[in-house]
Amino acid sequence: MTYSPAGATFSELAVLVFRLNGALLGAGDRMTAPVGQTSARWQVLGVIDERPLTVAAIARTMGLARQSVQRTADLLVADGLAAYEDNPEHRRAKLLRLLPPGQEVLDVIEASQRDWANRVGEAVGEDDLARAAVLLERLLLVLEGGEGRRGR
Repeated sequence: MTYSPAGATFSELAVLVFRLNGALLGAGDRMTAPVGQTSARWQVLGVIDERPLTVAAIARTMGLARQSVQRTADLLVADGLAAYEDNPEHRRAKLLRLLPPGQEVLDVIEASQRDWANRVGEAVGEDDLARAAVLLERLLLVLEGGEGRRGR
């Protein structure tokens, strides 16, 4: 069986998105390296910036496996950037809270990210980026809704 024209185009887009993900992770690792962090650690720090969350909630927010987030969270705790605290809603599922040293690290990373995002945004253009964001949101709705899962 061959791809339909739309299926072939989607497959090409998927490959580009995978490549984009790799490029984004590489850029993130370059931005986080000066403060001894990685993209994975930055993602977790960023998710708990506004409020403490369980590891499972962080994983759902990021679309990652709970086990990989657990390893990253444990490393952040060991480095004194975050801490586990009791969860009033669940006896066993602790909340991961950002500590002041973690906030300092996150502030440095986010300042670097803002400069980088401004440069990339200007190079690509706001209108093109807005259209791409709409398309990616539509794809996520289809994929998360199970529409793209038939035939597996």
